[in-house]
Amino acid sequence: MLNLHSPLIWLSCLWCVAAGAQERYAFTRPQMGTAFRVIFYAGSDSLAQTAAGAAFDTLEALNARLSDYDAQSELSRLSELDSGAVVKVSRPLWEVMQQGQSLSVLSQGAFDLTIGPLSKLWRRAFRQQQFPGFKQIEEARMRVGYESIQVLPGLRLQVLRSGVKLDAGGIAKGFAVDAMTEVLLSHGIQSSLVDGGGDIRVTSPPPDAPGWAIQVQQVDSLGQFQSVTLHLAHRAIATSGDHYRYLSWEGQRYSHIIDPRTGLGVQHGAQVTVLCSDCATADALASAISVMGPDADWGGLLQAYPDCEGWVVWKLE
Repeated sequence: MLNLHSPLIWLSCLWCVAAGAQERYAFTRPQMGTAFRVIFYAGSDSLAQTAAGAAFDTLEALNARLSDYDAQSELSRLSELDSGAVVKVSRPLWEVMQQGQSLSVLSQGAFDLTIGPLSKLWRRAFRQQQFPGFKQIEEARMRVGYESIQVLPGLRLQVLRSGVKLDAGGIAKGFAVDAMTEVLLSHGIQSSLVDGGGDIRVTSPPPDAPGWAIQVQQVDSLGQFQSVTLHLAHRAIATSGDHYRYLSWEGQRYSHIIDPRTGLGVQHGAQVTVLCSDCATADALASAISVMGPDADWGGLLQAYPDCEGWVVWKLE
């Protein structure tokens, strides 16, 4: 079992290969309920250790601000505010809220950071492998609504309903991946891959490679599933789907991806992959499109993000 308080695990002895003056390093640390991994090329062990340490320090700081599992996090403390309260917040939280609220409007509520009451309900259902019940779902759903939070200039938020409960899980990992990437760049690391539980951002390609090799699922011209290797540089990729986590109950399959508009886990079984220049956008869009479903006009949503592209793979089994 991973220890969330374990020190930085250095894996360079397993990954490092000669690459001219550069060597390949890989580090990993558990955070935000998943494993975060950084792989990059650096000119010395000391630089690699310093850069990776700074990146993971940033990750830890962001978790303290954005985690809804931590009752003392900056995000969780917003639930203590009375209706009408205006509070100044940190730039990371403000940026997450700004981007999330914008996507909520564009997706007509398919993405909603106020989904906390439903998240809590369904997490318990998954732990107990027990359907929560439609009455409980409806009671939680009535407490959800992105209109309950207003993003104001000057790093301020206004709470328009008491007891609002936020869950940034649909964007926080991607946001952290971006922040860690920027930290590596600030230390002179030009070629890197940062992976936050499948939310990935890469910078310049590894030496002697066209790009970082990322495997994804696609459908060929005959409608068959196939694994495709993308060689990416200066891009981010995120995938959302219920292939590994879902609840089967009375013949129905409910994804861990909750539709804030219905209160239910989505049931279409599709896997969504989105490519963008930054990982926060890719992460949030993949979440929103997963909720909207393959038959919705999510192509129209992508028009608001011209730097991004996405595709859906049906019913992975």
